[in-house]
Amino acid sequence: MNTPAKFAGFAVGLAAIFGIAVAVGATIGPEPGGAAAHDSNSHTDERTAPVDEMPGGLMSTENGYTLRLENPVATAGPNIAVRFRVLDAEGRAVTRYTRSHDKDLHLIVVRRDMAGYQHVHPVLDGNGDWNATLDLRRAGDYRVFADFTPDGGVNTTLGADLRVPGQYDVQPPPAPATTATVGEYTVTLDGTVAPGRPSRVTLSVARAGRAVTDLQPYLGAYGHLVALRTADLAYLHVHPEGHPGDGVTPAGPGITFSMTAPSAGDYRLFLDFQHDGAVRTAEFTVRVTPASSAPTPEPHGGHEATPAPSHPH
Repeated sequence: MNTPAKFAGFAVGLAAIFGIAVAVGATIGPEPGGAAAHDSNSHTDERTAPVDEMPGGLMSTENGYTLRLENPVATAGPNIAVRFRVLDAEGRAVTRYTRSHDKDLHLIVVRRDMAGYQHVHPVLDGNGDWNATLDLRRAGDYRVFADFTPDGGVNTTLGADLRVPGQYDVQPPPAPATTATVGEYTVTLDGTVAPGRPSRVTLSVARAGRAVTDLQPYLGAYGHLVALRTADLAYLHVHPEGHPGDGVTPAGPGITFSMTAPSAGDYRLFLDFQHDGAVRTAEFTVRVTPASSAPTPEPHGGHEATPAPSHPH
């Protein structure tokens, strides 16, 4: 073969390789969070979450935002200052948020054995630093969840680990139950949670055996529910039905929520409700199984939840 013919064959082969590379690149698409993901000319509404979204809190970086704890190892104590930032894709601190449930950001903290649950609302300073005070008297590894909606972005929950050195008294989660006690209050859970589809659950509050019908609004509703999967602490977004003042939602005793469990397994539910000027937290373990094998939970969990920390909201 003469030299021109050899060169022509090489050029054809190179073009074929380049064509394959382009086709593969078009199939795979750009890196998540890359330039294309932030194209200001895109017609996709960034505030619309994907249908098959992953549970929140499993990653510290998602949707172009990163949760960074300034002190990931904290001293044990009842009033420990914790500072953190939410960074955008360029590493800048986020300072503008869209308010959700009366707050710009909800901070959920729980030890990995599901003990020591706290729901607090930190304060944002002018530099983009969030400051919170936590009850960290119990040593161990904690998961910190920041639930927020950046201005112009989608609702996002990021998670980060916080370690408290000391003797770690690991506690097994309470057995599944349909009732929980918080001081003189009893909360009853009604409804079955099935994996992979929305499920309605109602939590009814009674005090000393009498139904509570004068619950006070808390975070824009008569109750706020957080659900965590015990296997990996996946954070589920749970939404209450109705809101105070809409003319149809009663102030108790029942508070109804819609939740979707992504898989079978055990989940911990934490209900914050306000009555007589104090916020209390009722805790449940719920076992999610396929409908054909759903178990009957015990009538009593034998576990008394502690009142929510008296942090300002």
